[in-house]
Amino acid sequence: MHGPGLGHFLLQAYHCFRGRFGRVRRSAKAFPFGLPSTRFGPKPINPLVVIFPDMTIRNDVVEAIGNTPLIKLKQASELTGCTILGKAEFMNPGQSVKDRAGKWMILEAEKRGELKPGGLVVEATAGNTGIGLAVVASARGYRTLIVIPETQSQEKKDFLKLCGAELIEVPALPYANPNNYQHVGRRLADELRKTEPNGVLFADQWNNLDNAKAHYESTGPEIWEQTGGKVDGFVCSVGSGGTLAGVSRYLKEKNKNIRIACADPHGAGMYEYFRTGDPKATPGGSITEGIGLNRATAIVETAKVDDAYLIPDTDAVSAIYELLQHEGLCLGGSTGINVVGAMRLAKQLGPGKTIVTVLCDSGSRYLSKLFNADFMRAKNLPVPEWLEKRSNIKPPFV
Repeated sequence: MHGPGLGHFLLQAYHCFRGRFGRVRRSAKAFPFGLPSTRFGPKPINPLVVIFPDMTIRNDVVEAIGNTPLIKLKQASELTGCTILGKAEFMNPGQSVKDRAGKWMILEAEKRGELKPGGLVVEATAGNTGIGLAVVASARGYRTLIVIPETQSQEKKDFLKLCGAELIEVPALPYANPNNYQHVGRRLADELRKTEPNGVLFADQWNNLDNAKAHYESTGPEIWEQTGGKVDGFVCSVGSGGTLAGVSRYLKEKNKNIRIACADPHGAGMYEYFRTGDPKATPGGSITEGIGLNRATAIVETAKVDDAYLIPDTDAVSAIYELLQHEGLCLGGSTGINVVGAMRLAKQLGPGKTIVTVLCDSGSRYLSKLFNADFMRAKNLPVPEWLEKRSNIKPPFV
């Protein structure tokens, strides 16, 4: 089939696709369906554009951030009788949900005139926000300086350097200590403002409302659109709180009956905060990185949360290993907390509901910890047999 016949066939395929799968974004650029008459008949249609309408060209890596798919988590869905969907944030250019915060914090700072070409972005971060900032800063012509606790995974530190960030490693100290990495980062930014001619942005993800704005303007609307508005619950852990705050506000505005829950690891304070108003740390600790807040920040105070769940590492780690072994998803520890939290909300709401959570980042960031049998044993956490399996098949050398 060729010529007008192919064009007609593909046009019919498009209408069939739209009728079966719901609304498809209409755009003159994405859908050249005007079919103007030409000497050789109707204008040809690109079948890839018809079937995959979002296959558009991005001008740079910054525009590639967001619009991640929802992935059905089969085992979690089967165990609960609900549809549990994971927002695949590990598919962002910097491989985590924090790319969105990095994008919004820098672009909004540009609008306010805080950064000029060659300016400096400074942040105190456990890793992923720094990577998101470094990716965006590099694409926009800025330098990045990251203050990071020395306890964070080597993979994160190495990737930050690959993204062009300069790292300052400091001891992991409580927030109350004046030498906590967040306080060091703020003081460093203040000092550098005195000498940097093109501006210094201290991103300050915990208090910068542009962080939550990123999820109010992108993640939340994407979830609503991708589910066709048929979402009954959303579950997320708290690092800076931007994802939970932004998504919860957006979804509650669309439907006040959507249930929002926080999933919190042991040793953090958000479980108690959302239940009692006091961000008191729960007993124990967690190997998860990037989550586990112990104070109510300006961002956290804007979150619209109905429930909170306390998730032990044993459950979270088991969920991560199951996702890798049975569903091909290699994800980080915070995702385990999220998935277990989503299952708890699903069981609370009952069968037939749709629950969305966040697949925060790639497990490749934690090979030396989460997927290191010796490290996990030292933490008294379960180690699956397959993690240490070695092949006994001998290569057929000649």
